[in-house]
Amino acid sequence: MYPITSSASGGCLVFRQIGARFSVPARDGPVNAVHAPRVLIFANGILPDLEKARGLLQGNETIICADGGTHHALALGLRPAIVIGDLDSLSDAEAVRLSDMKVPVKRYAHDKDETDLELALDYALAMKPGAILIVGALGSRLDHTLGNLSLLADPRLYDVDCRLDDGVEEAYFCRAFSEIRGVPGDLVSLIPWGVPITGVRTEGLRWPLSNGVLRAEKTLGISNEMLGEYATVHLETGLLLIVRRRRQ
Repeated sequence: MYPITSSASGGCLVFRQIGARFSVPARDGPVNAVHAPRVLIFANGILPDLEKARGLLQGNETIICADGGTHHALALGLRPAIVIGDLDSLSDAEAVRLSDMKVPVKRYAHDKDETDLELALDYALAMKPGAILIVGALGSRLDHTLGNLSLLADPRLYDVDCRLDDGVEEAYFCRAFSEIRGVPGDLVSLIPWGVPITGVRTEGLRWPLSNGVLRAEKTLGISNEMLGEYATVHLETGLLLIVRRRRQ
């Protein structure tokens, strides 16, 4: 693994993207949820629209690439803070490019118990961020998509805003209350994750629920619509997957 380095400028840590530059306040000690810029993890799934994915960037993220997620970061002109995984999805040219850019690489054996994305998520959680956005974790292989969604059920994420997003769709879990932000006409699906979801109350959706029950074997929560820019979901028990598809 290459050493991680940074430079200070005027009390700030300076990070560089390809063709861009931004800074965040320098800090001492561990990152906390209040002051830390969010972590953005690129996974090796499909990005249906690169420009819509670019719209997810805020400019102050710590960029982590899970192996082949490096493809997306480089395509967007970003310099990863680190690349994590067994590196079986990287081309020789990309490996050389990372070396030239002096990007740290944390390499694991191919025979391992975790996916590259799980390893990247573990690394991100050690930074104690307030938010984690995982880009490129939807599409491609169904088993990976389901596995990626399952990662969001990690109890360590209870107080972390962690979601999957590809610029077209986003997915995240609601454990008690969630505010959904979008535009009128966005499709919203509420999917029970295993056990029945009880005491479901929604506002701002075309077909509201009041003390409703959502069951995994029923499709009651599929394809609702946002009426405005905000909608809310409350629930009493269970783990609810929220999927929002942006209006094209």
